[in-house]
Amino acid sequence: MLLITCPWCGPRAESEFHCGGEADIARPLDTENISDEAWGDYLFMRKNPRGVHREQWLHSHGCRRWFMAERDTVTYEFLGYSKFGEKTEAGSAT
Repeated sequence: MLLITCPWCGPRAESEFHCGGEADIARPLDTENISDEAWGDYLFMRKNPRGVHREQWLHSHGCRRWFMAERDTVTYEFLGYSKFGEKTEAGSAT
């Protein structure tokens, strides 16, 4: 079983969480004047890297809060967790 550490609730089973995808993607500010192509890129185009990257996660069967996680996509190891606006805490549970 994969354990994910919620910054508020602590380590919990993977089944309690939902991944919200790649983190640090800024929503376009002027949505009224954005082209369809640029809007489509914002909605659907993701990097999907091999290795370490940041993701958004929702503790859907717990406190229902969103947080950021740094995860290695090759090993599935979670390297750190943080609340939005904080730096990632490295060395958290896998």
